[in-house]
Amino acid sequence: MTSLRAADIIFDTELYQTRILPVINASIMAVSKPRFFTTTKKGENYELRADLNSEYRDRRKDAIKKVIANMTVGKDVSGLFPDVLKNMQTDDLEQKKLVYLYLMNYAKTQPELVILAVNTFVKDTDDTNPLIRALAIRTMGCIRVEKIIDYLCEPLRKCLKDDNPYVRKTAAICVAKLYDLNPDLAIENGFVSILQDMVSDSNPMVVANAVTALAEIHEASSTKDIFVINTPTLTKLLVALNECTEWGRISILTALAEYKPVDYKEAEHAIERVIPQFQHANGSVVLSAIKVVMIYMRTIRNEELTKQLVRKLAPPLVTLLSSAPEVQYVALRNINIILQKRSDILQNEMRVFFCKYNDPPYVKMEKLEIMIKLANEKNVDQLLSELKEYASEVDVDFVRKSVRAIGQCAIKIDEASERCINVLLDLIDTKVNYVVQEAIVVIKDIFRKYPHKYEGIIPVLCQNLDALDEPEAKASLIWIIGEYAERIENADELIVSFLDTFRDENSQVELQLVTATVKLFLKKPQSTKNIVQRVLQYATTECDNPDIRDRAYIYWRLLSTDPQAAKAVVLSEKPPISVQSNNISGSLLEDLISNISTLASVYHKPPETFLGKGRFGADAVQRRAIEEQEEASRESPIQAQTKSNIENLLDLDFSDPSTLTTSPISTASGSSAPTANVDDLLDLFSGSNITTSPGQSSSTHQNNNLSNDLVSLF
Repeated sequence: MTSLRAADIIFDTELYQTRILPVINASIMAVSKPRFFTTTKKGENYELRADLNSEYRDRRKDAIKKVIANMTVGKDVSGLFPDVLKNMQTDDLEQKKLVYLYLMNYAKTQPELVILAVNTFVKDTDDTNPLIRALAIRTMGCIRVEKIIDYLCEPLRKCLKDDNPYVRKTAAICVAKLYDLNPDLAIENGFVSILQDMVSDSNPMVVANAVTALAEIHEASSTKDIFVINTPTLTKLLVALNECTEWGRISILTALAEYKPVDYKEAEHAIERVIPQFQHANGSVVLSAIKVVMIYMRTIRNEELTKQLVRKLAPPLVTLLSSAPEVQYVALRNINIILQKRSDILQNEMRVFFCKYNDPPYVKMEKLEIMIKLANEKNVDQLLSELKEYASEVDVDFVRKSVRAIGQCAIKIDEASERCINVLLDLIDTKVNYVVQEAIVVIKDIFRKYPHKYEGIIPVLCQNLDALDEPEAKASLIWIIGEYAERIENADELIVSFLDTFRDENSQVELQLVTATVKLFLKKPQSTKNIVQRVLQYATTECDNPDIRDRAYIYWRLLSTDPQAAKAVVLSEKPPISVQSNNISGSLLEDLISNISTLASVYHKPPETFLGKGRFGADAVQRRAIEEQEEASRESPIQAQTKSNIENLLDLDFSDPSTLTTSPISTASGSSAPTANVDDLLDLFSGSNITTSPGQSSSTHQNNNLSNDLVSLF
């Protein structure tokens, strides 16, 4: 083997450094350099685009489903608009629905490209399959783009006169959408007139949709003459009522509620055709039917027929209470309104409203309201037994409401007042803190309703004095002590027990304490003069609450000038109270009766109080959001201007005292006006000239004069 020569194995140093070494270094750097912003993945949209353009039908359909899924969860797939648009022309109904759904969602972001789909829409409206024809006209109506409106008119006119009722009923709704976008175009092309003729259609589904569309157009129009029901129209609506879907029945019943019968015979005929809807499974249909009957009953003058209708209204209302809790709540709110109009409808159905253990709190509260309205001499014992059971529940708010309901029964039913008092005393014996306090509040109201009738229970109430920690309960017991001070031997001691914490009490308690002390002084002047002096002194000099201070000043002036007048005012007979229920005024009640089964009947407010002057569509909502953002950007200047307006509300300029315009009175009095006013007040209460000064001696002298005046009265 021939040995290698030294020259063959010796590297050429220059060649290595200039050519080989740079290549090696570049390779090493390429391997070790991190790639944070580069990836080999093309992204999900890239894969979806590839599948949407696949030659295989199944892959294209699956890709469309994935696109719709991403769109549903909020991902932006608007970049695939052209690729999805290519899949419109297909015989697969499911795929066509998916593509149309995508178009409706992203048409606003791609208004130029959506025009490319017009030919397919027009072609589909001539398809032999009525489902495809209806789908095409529905989608064209839902694409709220101005450029597509001109292409909508002819297909819509054909679909309105289509042989298939499913296509006609779909086209009827499309007219309302067109009117919302361009009212003039809908009227000029005669679509509204065609819609009015469709009320006489032979198919009840078409009639229902025509009524729905006309009602929407009528509400949006300025003339309010688009949909006016007359006697022939009434007959057609009543014929179609029993054959519609539940949505269609609601639309027709809502339209019937707006109609005013010509005479009582027409009202009786309409009620007779509407009453079968009481047996419908849908609660909204039932309530809508009840609304129509309640409105038409205003026209009926036959008392016997009215009683029969009242009896027929009870079963459907009772049936609604076996529904889900949410439906129960809506039904109960409507029943509350109906009972205020017709109190005898459910007079024998008290047990239906008894609360169940698993009822939600909002349902229980509404049931209590209705049970109080239904209470009478026949069922009050049953009701009191039930309310007593409720008072042992764990829900504190529900227990309080139940105890108050017992008091409302006593106030409402005179014969049951003693039984209610006994139930309340049993509850006080339980020694449950919040039950005892609520019972004392309720008994105070009973004393106001039946004065000097149940004074024998006052000692029992006073025994629970130490357990009271709520302002309303304390104020109620203080009122009882002051009102019946002559019958309570240690009334002064009970009042004194509150004086130590007078400064820390709630304003409600302080007001009652001032009044009760004055009552006690008028009834027992010799033994309580120090107490009344102490209370009035603190209330007039140290209390910051103007209501308490003003009341104390009035009492002090009365006692200082005319004790007999003070007795006539403070110890006067109080007017008896009535049941404190949420009764609605007559005019509002009639308005709510006309809005049964709507949101107004749940809120117990007329619609105009919570609805705007016009309905907001998607475009209006989007514009409103932009306006709110612009307003937020200018928030600081607006706040500054608002603050300035508030400060200048009375046109007072506090910046430059020299520019103030002085009135003759203020000029004459000068800077001593506030001092003079204080002197006048002090003169009222002392009867002598007292000069005010910051020193303590003047205050002490004033207090001595005031106390001497009070003592000298008696």
